[in-house]
Amino acid sequence: MSKPSIQKGIQFIKAQIDAPVASFFSSCVHCGLCAEACLFYTETEDPKQTPINKVEPMRRIWEQEYTVLGKLKSALGLSKPVDETTFKQWETLVYDGCSLCGRCSVVCPVGNDISGMVRKIREGFAAAGYAPPDLISATQRAVEIGSPMGVKLPAVKAQLRHLEEDTGLKVTLDQQGAEYMVLLSSMEIMNFPEYLEAIARIMKQAGKTWTIASTAFEATNSGIQIGVSDLAKVIVSRIVDAAEELGVKTVISPECGHAYTAVRWEGPNLIGRPYKFEVKHILEVLDEFTKDGLIRTEGMEEARLTYHDPCQIARKGGIVEEPRRLLNQVASNFVEMNDTGAMNWCCSGGGGVSANERAEELKFAAFNRKKSQLDVLKVDTLVTACANCRLTLEEGLEHNGMDLPVIGLTEMVAEHLVEEEPAS
Repeated sequence: MSKPSIQKGIQFIKAQIDAPVASFFSSCVHCGLCAEACLFYTETEDPKQTPINKVEPMRRIWEQEYTVLGKLKSALGLSKPVDETTFKQWETLVYDGCSLCGRCSVVCPVGNDISGMVRKIREGFAAAGYAPPDLISATQRAVEIGSPMGVKLPAVKAQLRHLEEDTGLKVTLDQQGAEYMVLLSSMEIMNFPEYLEAIARIMKQAGKTWTIASTAFEATNSGIQIGVSDLAKVIVSRIVDAAEELGVKTVISPECGHAYTAVRWEGPNLIGRPYKFEVKHILEVLDEFTKDGLIRTEGMEEARLTYHDPCQIARKGGIVEEPRRLLNQVASNFVEMNDTGAMNWCCSGGGGVSANERAEELKFAAFNRKKSQLDVLKVDTLVTACANCRLTLEEGLEHNGMDLPVIGLTEMVAEHLVEEEPAS
């Protein structure tokens, strides 16, 4: 595809420089702590992968446009310009070497939201045409078809037919007034259909009405990943329109990290108003059902297992205790990783990295951080709550010759539901 003007990209980056961003650049003390918090740096030891370096083009624009010293240096030719070479050099750092996991932001001693700035700088790179071809294609499919993987409604209907044939459980599309509208990610539809069965079994035992919207079944927001807010708004708006038209009380975000961030946290800002419904992650819903006695489990997993916290769900979403309460209810030998909860290490595939084929070698290198965590624990099973994490973990484990099953937590809870007595 042809490249739009670099000037357009610069203008988009300038538009992202607000008071918080200016204060971040002003307060950075160059301590290097963000580097030690980034798996793309720790596993490559490449200085270019230092998180704060990834937003260097934005810092230059801020300095040259908004500071007296920067304007003077620019006038005297003492500062590096932001030009086409800059975009070419930084594109892989902005997209391939950052999963937007936010760990760097957590450890920054002055509170700089570095991953937030990477998300902002992507707006300019995408506007200038400097984005991975795979992410460009995925975003185009998401807008035109409704799914980044090209999944269409007939594929969803086919899964629902299989579910009914295999289990007798019927899922209604577009049910007006249902309590819950369930979202799915393309990966759950294509790679992990057991998630849908788990939802159906859980909702039946809980006695809740739920539905899937035929016009907004997909939760994945490629607009967030590539960094185009206008497209992210289009994708979120589909969900909002469907939920409000159906009159549901709650939209359930699936086991997908960036989908949760997009619809729960960024969505109201993107559409410019509050929702008329609640958004909850599936783990929050399961935890509520359990507390209220709506679902009951029996039996315990005896295998030694651990839990991988998806970054967007735990670190950015605050859902840390819920999965542990659920796990301790169905597993007798649950052990924690050495860094966990809000400080967990990324799977290496978030933020669009897993959908970016050219980043595969770097992704596998970064996965060594997760491999090191697992090598210490020597567990029999790895549990997580994000389809993207699950797929990335499976690929990383296979790449390293590690025979370790990866299971979704929702699926595990469903496997331990107390079987209902047949009606007499």
